[in-house]
Amino acid sequence: MITRLTPQDASFYRLESSSNPMHIGSLAIVRDPAPGDMGGSGDPDRSPLDYDRLVELVESRLPLVPRYRRRVREIPLALGRPVWVEDSHFDITYHVRRSALPSPGTDEQLHDLVARLASRPLDHTRPLWEMYLIEGLSGDRRAVFTKTHSALVDGSTALEIGHVILDAGPSPREMAGDAWVARREPSELALLAMAMVELAGQPGEALEVLRQAGAGAPSIVRAAGKTVGKMVSVVRTAALGCPDSPFNARTSRNRRFDVVRTDLEDYRKIRRRFDCSINDVVLAVVTGALRIFLQARDEVLTESAVLRTVVPMSVYVEGPHGDQLKPASEVSSFLIDLPVGEPNPVMRLSHISHATEAHARHRRGVRARTLVHMAGFAPASLHAMSVRAASTFAEHTFNLVITNAPGPQQPMYIGGARMLEMYPVSPLLRNQASSIGITSYDGHVFYGLNADRDAMADIGVLSAAVHESMEEMLGACVQ
Repeated sequence: MITRLTPQDASFYRLESSSNPMHIGSLAIVRDPAPGDMGGSGDPDRSPLDYDRLVELVESRLPLVPRYRRRVREIPLALGRPVWVEDSHFDITYHVRRSALPSPGTDEQLHDLVARLASRPLDHTRPLWEMYLIEGLSGDRRAVFTKTHSALVDGSTALEIGHVILDAGPSPREMAGDAWVARREPSELALLAMAMVELAGQPGEALEVLRQAGAGAPSIVRAAGKTVGKMVSVVRTAALGCPDSPFNARTSRNRRFDVVRTDLEDYRKIRRRFDCSINDVVLAVVTGALRIFLQARDEVLTESAVLRTVVPMSVYVEGPHGDQLKPASEVSSFLIDLPVGEPNPVMRLSHISHATEAHARHRRGVRARTLVHMAGFAPASLHAMSVRAASTFAEHTFNLVITNAPGPQQPMYIGGARMLEMYPVSPLLRNQASSIGITSYDGHVFYGLNADRDAMADIGVLSAAVHESMEEMLGACVQ
């Protein structure tokens, strides 16, 4: 089956560079079943998650994500957008890989490995994804790190593979047999002929393709970007540029990665005390952490100092008593100025709450029903959509990208192994030295901080500042 990349897909495919790989990552930490959990039955569903088991699981779920068996082919002479074609040499063992830490591996060693893996661009001659089983982690834990190109996941017709390998119980759900057989890939001549036939039936598009081909690839990317821009809200302040900050720097090819684990109940407590949304509380905690980080760098902060941030999604929906948390049926994107100069945490939260409320009245949403109604919901696809939305804002109009997406609030399993933690690993856009991805899961809120290795050598300071900011907000609740 041959399908053309959408303008959005083509935009992400062509915007990638060696220092800015455009893949979204996801890190899941799992624990193998304890011996007592197996009950001596020898049930294979209760055995440890080893490499062969993971390969079998992923292969059985690939029919749910057919793009994961397709690769991108360019049209000769650039006569149209590239196409998805089935990879006639698809090899599951090329994509599902195995790595190990020196046992007993520490969390810090795991984060260093994830940073190295996240730094490497995907192979464009293959389907644009990789998955790693990382063994040797202390405490009978293993990690599954997945990276998928942003061109592959659109959150509607194509989901991230993290959606489909999760199960709600320790026994993997049964899947129908897969009779997939790779088709022969089209020749260059066949792709050219297909493009010529399509253009002959669409004269307007033919003129546009010829114009773009004559102008070169940069104009193609710009044209695709205009189409993607329809996904996001038009923000007047974007034209004003963004404040100077250490978060805007030329990026290298290397990354650092750090994580933060917090309790969801703390966010709910603050929400109830100040009558706002959990989204607002998350942004307030992040703002406090950014303030502490900038102060540690001896940055001069006036009370009016802000960081302009792309918040691609606002997807938490709460019950009337703040006791429910689920994804909404619509996602959206906007720019918001985080008041890092404001010393009072309550005032920071108030500023953010008013700003998000104002944006809510004017934002333009993107439907996400496929994500919402899918069993075993995982947030990786929403983070991928977040990156798409963020990249549509012009360069130099924002300082930082913060994505947040809810995950399931009950234990989930990968091949029988219980998932303990899940962290997004968002890519760095051009001149963005750091990105912050946030996910809730099973009563916790997990932060994944991806950063340029040179520009943000002190990313650990920001991680520690999240806890300090949370303590500050909780202290304000009792005053």
